[in-house]
Amino acid sequence: MMEKRKIEILDTTLRDGEQTDGMSFNAQEKVLISRFLLRDLAVDRIEAGSCRVSDGEFEAVSAICASAKELGMAEKVEVLGFVDSGRSVDWLEKAGAKVLNLLCKGSEKHCTAQLGKTPAQHLEGIKETISYAQSKDISVNLYLEDWSNGIKQSRDYLFDLIDGLNGYPVCRFMLPDTLGILNPLETAEYIKLMCEKFPHLHFDFHAHNDYDLAVANSLAAAVNGAAGLHTTINGLGERAGNTPLASIHAILKDHFGITSSIDESRLYEASKLVEYYSGIAVPVNQPVVGEKVFTQVAGIHADGDSKGELYCSSLAPERFGRRRSYSLGKASGKANIRKNLEELGIELDERSMELITRRVIELGDKKEMVMPEDLPYIAADVLRSTQEDDVVKLAGYVLNVAKGLRPMASVSVEIRGERYEASSNGSGQYDAFVKALRKIWQDKLGKEFPTLENYVVTIPPGGRTDALVQTVISWKWGTRTLRTCGLDADQSEAAIKATVKMLNIFEMEK
Repeated sequence: MMEKRKIEILDTTLRDGEQTDGMSFNAQEKVLISRFLLRDLAVDRIEAGSCRVSDGEFEAVSAICASAKELGMAEKVEVLGFVDSGRSVDWLEKAGAKVLNLLCKGSEKHCTAQLGKTPAQHLEGIKETISYAQSKDISVNLYLEDWSNGIKQSRDYLFDLIDGLNGYPVCRFMLPDTLGILNPLETAEYIKLMCEKFPHLHFDFHAHNDYDLAVANSLAAAVNGAAGLHTTINGLGERAGNTPLASIHAILKDHFGITSSIDESRLYEASKLVEYYSGIAVPVNQPVVGEKVFTQVAGIHADGDSKGELYCSSLAPERFGRRRSYSLGKASGKANIRKNLEELGIELDERSMELITRRVIELGDKKEMVMPEDLPYIAADVLRSTQEDDVVKLAGYVLNVAKGLRPMASVSVEIRGERYEASSNGSGQYDAFVKALRKIWQDKLGKEFPTLENYVVTIPPGGRTDALVQTVISWKWGTRTLRTCGLDADQSEAAIKATVKMLNIFEMEK
């Protein structure tokens, strides 16, 4: 275990992350994300964009800088710029930015082939840009683009470039593995070499994930002396992306005692915020922030957790504002199902547990979705010989739709042996059906009626016109959310089945 130390995080979601193919944030989205990253997630620095790209980029960077200044964090906003006779510096000054991340060439091949300049000419241009930025009260960090190839193939060029800037006010030298070519052993060797040769300099490491090694390489860099790491939320970035912040934070903290300023309890929120604005879905098994990474599936795991948290680690969901759950399916055991029933306040004997477990496994084999909120309904169905029937029964209904007229629904329900009827129109057949039910519960029974929060319809891949439709509906009931599902060849009928399930849960618990 290393001696505990703190590492600096630069999050480049708004610059390098935005280079994800087909993705673009607008100015307002960038400001909202930047405020969350700086104020709520507490990253040390953010990279807000690139100079001279477009009018929209200027608008966004200006707005981010104004927002950061309002938060007292203007020095934490950095912008990528170029060796371009001061035009990037002028762009930053006009936008209100205080820190220039100056892109220069970290390999001789890039210097001579792309720029068409000698190393001496390139060095002179860098010096002029730094001096000009200093005159404008703008700080400079230096990106050594293609550093990974430079340290491999043109080491003398790289070292001469850094030595040539001795005495110039460069705050940080940033070392990108631009093409994602390094492995962790190489990263460790090269970062250690840089730190030993230039012990007085601050080095950041910037990884790309082309070989799925961005996290491993960032870890190797941090362990071997890098003072800062570059990350993005959800690992966004060009090609295979960049180092995901949540993953590297957890590894460094839990395995090596290396801390950062990050408020880890807000990492999941940051992930969802960026997922929403980017339109790039986070895989459900993405470490730390994936939707299912704290869901235990195997029944033996639930059993072990109930006997002293045997299957829990230091990577606890509560750290990230999340909670552990126990999935229901063909791998579910009694312990898994018992955990979910306990969450619902239901206790059953061993025989009943065996019957319910068998039914859940049967449903899982058919690949049908089993929700925890379905368990009371499954239990009522399985144990029907020993328990009362549903308290709410749909006695009948009629749905009408005609061109030029609003859809109508007439509904008859039996609640604890009493028959109630109501009719209503609506914007659709199902909307009319729910409004008719609401009339019964509110006007005739004087009770509240849960609010529909979300409605999702799915059809199995390759389905035909007569394929089954699965409808999953989320209902808001006070501070609680219920989810029920219905399966039928007709979408409206599937939704109606899900609604009747909800009403039975609602009435039984009431």
